[in-house]
Amino acid sequence: MTDSPFVLLVITAVGVYVAKLWRDDLIARRRGTPNPRALPGATPAPTRALVVAAAGGFSLVAIETAGESAFGLTAQQSQITVLFGLYTLVAAVIEEIIFRGFIVIERRGVFLRWAGIAGASVLFAALHPFLWKWNDGDWAWTLDAKGWFSTAIVFASSLWFYTVRFARLNPQRSL
Repeated sequence: MTDSPFVLLVITAVGVYVAKLWRDDLIARRRGTPNPRALPGATPAPTRALVVAAAGGFSLVAIETAGESAFGLTAQQSQITVLFGLYTLVAAVIEEIIFRGFIVIERRGVFLRWAGIAGASVLFAALHPFLWKWNDGDWAWTLDAKGWFSTAIVFASSLWFYTVRFARLNPQRSL
């Protein structure tokens, strides 16, 4: 995205603040005084739902790692700074709140909810710069094996985390 430490710090600070707001809403809910304007999904999740979500997430990372190795894509991995790593973790929190929280069709039936989830997952995957890149004002497609494979993993991850959010084992639809 950017190599500017200042921009990464600002985005990370905003993300930490949003995560704090979400956590505050969760704590208020647990205390029995829910915020009527709480961020979506700021509800408790049963331990079983957390374990299933984490197991699926780890499995997807294992599949991605094995796939990149099998396709000879490991050389395309890059090194990142600690700051960019922190930014990446915080971005994941913001992505969850936006995509699995706000971008959801509810109270319109199961078919429309899942159609919306599929569409949002396509958008989510397309927004990640694996099939494209933007460098110094120039747009370029990167329709190579790495781009397609990484995009497929991001799409599958999106579907997985939507599935866990709306699964019966997560009755309060916690993020």
